[in-house]
Amino acid sequence: MRFTSFLLLLFVLVSCNTESSEADKKDAASNTQDPHSYANVHEIRTEHLHLELDVNFENQTIYGVARHKMSKHSTSEAIFDVKGLEIMKVTTGKEGKEKATEYSVGKNDELLGAPLKVKVGKKDRYINIYYKTTEATEALDWLPPSLTAGKEHPFLYTQGQAILTRSWIPLQDTPLSRITYSADVKVPSELMAVMSADNPKERNVKGEYHFEMRQPIPAYLIAMAVGDLEYVELGNKCGVYAEPELTASAAYEFEDVPKMMQAAEELYGDYQWDQYDIVLLPYSFPFGGMENPRLTFANPTLLAGDRSLVSVIAHELAHSWSGNLVTNATWNDFWLNEGFTVYFENRIMEALYGKETADILALIEFQDLTVALEDMTSGEHPEDTHLKLELDHRSPDEGMTDIPYVKGAYFLRTLEQKVGRAKMDVFLEKYFNEFAFKTITTADFETYLNENLLKPNKIDFNTKEWIYGDGLPKNCVEITSKRLDNMIALANEFNEGTSSKIPAFLRKKRGDFITQEWLTFIRSLKHDTDLKTMAMLDQKFEFSTKANPAIKSDWFKLCVRAGYTPARPQIKAYLCKIGRRWFIESVYQCLVDSQKDGDYEFALEVFEAAKDNYHFVSRSTIEEVLKNK
Repeated sequence: MRFTSFLLLLFVLVSCNTESSEADKKDAASNTQDPHSYANVHEIRTEHLHLELDVNFENQTIYGVARHKMSKHSTSEAIFDVKGLEIMKVTTGKEGKEKATEYSVGKNDELLGAPLKVKVGKKDRYINIYYKTTEATEALDWLPPSLTAGKEHPFLYTQGQAILTRSWIPLQDTPLSRITYSADVKVPSELMAVMSADNPKERNVKGEYHFEMRQPIPAYLIAMAVGDLEYVELGNKCGVYAEPELTASAAYEFEDVPKMMQAAEELYGDYQWDQYDIVLLPYSFPFGGMENPRLTFANPTLLAGDRSLVSVIAHELAHSWSGNLVTNATWNDFWLNEGFTVYFENRIMEALYGKETADILALIEFQDLTVALEDMTSGEHPEDTHLKLELDHRSPDEGMTDIPYVKGAYFLRTLEQKVGRAKMDVFLEKYFNEFAFKTITTADFETYLNENLLKPNKIDFNTKEWIYGDGLPKNCVEITSKRLDNMIALANEFNEGTSSKIPAFLRKKRGDFITQEWLTFIRSLKHDTDLKTMAMLDQKFEFSTKANPAIKSDWFKLCVRAGYTPARPQIKAYLCKIGRRWFIESVYQCLVDSQKDGDYEFALEVFEAAKDNYHFVSRSTIEEVLKNK
């Protein structure tokens, strides 16, 4: 492979600067403080960021220049967030007229990184930070060819949420501040680069790519992927990037994305990001999806073959309104991103596939929420069952539980039941328009809710109990599903040793039920299901070998609890392949919680074999699980 040298790159690439919106500037004037950032955005803030990046796979390093156009200010110091970066020099002034300036990197904090303090004059509007990533850069996942679908080329992707963008770009890493950005990126000529910006549809023979994100976004949504990618158009304003080996499967699985976009716009107004694309990443990606604007990052575990997991894409698309358009001011307000998005996702699924399907999805989420509430109530932080979190001095990742997602969505579902769907939809569309391209706090939302929905309609609603109270309020809406009830009844027949429905059930095939039905069935089986029954079910429905990753996750948890050790080879293979945190964390947790001989040792053995296949986010989570035996 041939790479342009770093010094040549600095002279060739051209910086681009654009103004941010007046509405966004008002956000930075807020008195809100972000406990997870050192940045002094209330004194001076980035308006536009231009990146010059040389992606070197040979030494797994990005060499970069971060050119910040700053707001007008009266301070003598600009503070940026950095973590795991080597700062080479800092200058002020436009490119070509730069002059060195004094800077210092403060004491490193294990969680937050360090403050990069840059001396500025009152007329300085441009700050240029020359840097390179290091082995301590947590946002980057450098993958060898063996961990890709094609097995021929390496792959790189970034994951910035919540506070990891500072580990590959020196910047003010707080959602309080929104910026526009552009980038010039150099990669090996056989690979393609894509970002959360406008993207190429074809590979550049020189490996040189230019990107523009003209809408202001928070730093955690700056993202990049580099690999052997091809583009497949799905509709007028949407498509999918994937390795050639996966393009056909991805195009089939995500065929309904244009319909999702239409349904979303009919609900809550125009899509404001011009283009909606998806990039399918390798299995190590720690999430099902990440809502990077214009380019959702997706895990190949979504390729179920029957489109039963496309609600994840509906979720990431919904983020184009809740989260990306209207953003939580701090990570303590995370539910404003995710609760609204889960609610919106469910409305999209209902519009496309009907109320029965939407209710099934909502009930599966409620099952997960019930487990999370039980664990948290008896755990170290029962206050984490509140929607408004208090995560000061803690990792924001600790707040990324079912509470902001599912309790948040059920808050909105219950509110809808109280006020009526028609009024709820009018309110939400107005909300998204009112706060478009802004960041807001929980208190901001409370005020807006009272003034624009509750008071005008003379509605009494227990808002504070939902937001600041423990667990679930008694008025939480109830959802039912005959199809899931049937799966529970089937599982109970196995649990009780009856057989009226079992013979007919055993004549079924795994494909006769959707993923969510199988999850309900498996979750309803007794934890001490006898080994003969486990073996019979595994042989009949091939859960250990041929089920999709979502079903396997729940099946393998049952295998551990029931002591069904014949599944161990498949469990190990699964945990070595899948890096999606939600799927693997609970399997490891079952092994750690098990009182059966050898399970904890097996977990340690598997993690040792699998850890290099995980992104930092999943790897650090599993390390914590294993430490808490």
